Amino acid sequence: MTTRSHPVKTVLFYIALLAFATLFIYPFFIQIATSFKTDAGAVDNPLSLVPNPFSTAAWSRMFGGTNDSSVPILTWTKNSFLVALIVTVGRVFLDSLAGYALSRLQFRGKGALFAAILAVMAVPGVALLIPKFLMVNYLGIYDTYYAMILPLIVDAAGVFIMKQFFDSVSISIEEAARMDGASIFRTFWSVVLPMARPALITLTILSFQGSWNEFSHFLVVTKGTPEHQTLVTGLASLTSGQLGSGTQYPFKLGTALLTTIPVAVLFFALQRYFVRGANEGGVKG
Repeated sequence: MTTRSHPVKTVLFYIALLAFATLFIYPFFIQIATSFKTDAGAVDNPLSLVPNPFSTAAWSRMFGGTNDSSVPILTWTKNSFLVALIVTVGRVFLDSLAGYALSRLQFRGKGALFAAILAVMAVPGVALLIPKFLMVNYLGIYDTYYAMILPLIVDAAGVFIMKQFFDSVSISIEEAARMDGASIFRTFWSVVLPMARPALITLTILSFQGSWNEFSHFLVVTKGTPEHQTLVTGLASLTSGQLGSGTQYPFKLGTALLTTIPVAVLFFALQRYFVRGANEGGVKG
């Protein structure tokens, strides 16, 4: 016998959810509205959701409408996409290879290697900043794209995620492929990897988000010059007042909004595939 929930409790529950949702979303709406205000309007009415007067000066400045070379938004955007795309592709491919090797191959020191990966995951990222600086400086790649990309191209957490997924895949499928003459890599690439779509999508989202929002690593391995700044490090320079005087709230919040959009688009674009894959895995399990 099923019990029906009281309608008053249901209404109160949804009202509470709506209140919490508004509490979290309202600052984002303020960010959007402020990016279309004037500097004076943003100071006079900081919490207003209606720009008065309405102005696109901040967005024109971001995309070169005012020929402002002191704030190279397009260079920052190009660097962010370049680093994020290369790191994401590299992590998805290399983390999958490493995870599959740890899951399926038998070799001396396998347990110690996996324990080392777990140990790296337990170390705070801040503790690795000085070793990263010393490493890129020793290799002679300091303040280059190589220094920005190579230390991020493999991720211990990604290796762990892929290993745990491959452990859940039945080995009988791979044995059938081996009997048909497929090599280890062919089996991995053509048989096992297509089955790992939920894990691959999760890793893609996490890798893109992590590399796009990375700050401390770029701060350590570059000099902070505009040609090697990303949107995140450039935004930090902008908010600290290094690139101009005054509040510049519309311009700063517009830049912050521009930094948010790609990650949000990627997440919402891949979310349904992730949920579908997870549900399929749950049914099969």
